[in-house]
Amino acid sequence: MITVTDSAKEHLKNILLAHSDDLDFSLRLVAKPAGRLGFVLESEAKEDGQVIEHEGAKVLVVSSELMSVVEGMTLDIQDTAEGPKLIAVKEKTE
Repeated sequence: MITVTDSAKEHLKNILLAHSDDLDFSLRLVAKPAGRLGFVLESEAKEDGQVIEHEGAKVLVVSSELMSVVEGMTLDIQDTAEGPKLIAVKEKTE
């Protein structure tokens, strides 16, 4: 299960609203080359894993295939010179 902070949820909702004013859209977390993660915008969210909601919007969908990858991960916001940036931090396991 991935943890998403309130500030990250708000940021994800702002990304959604920047691309569509239809709150039926959502962002899906996807695997990218070289072990990176990214997002795709989808109009019909398939709720096949974890769904993160914020203020009535499905801001993030994580498919069941990615659940083992994001286990123990926290999605948060980091302030940078270019503005807020989403970061993923994985808890260290002993």
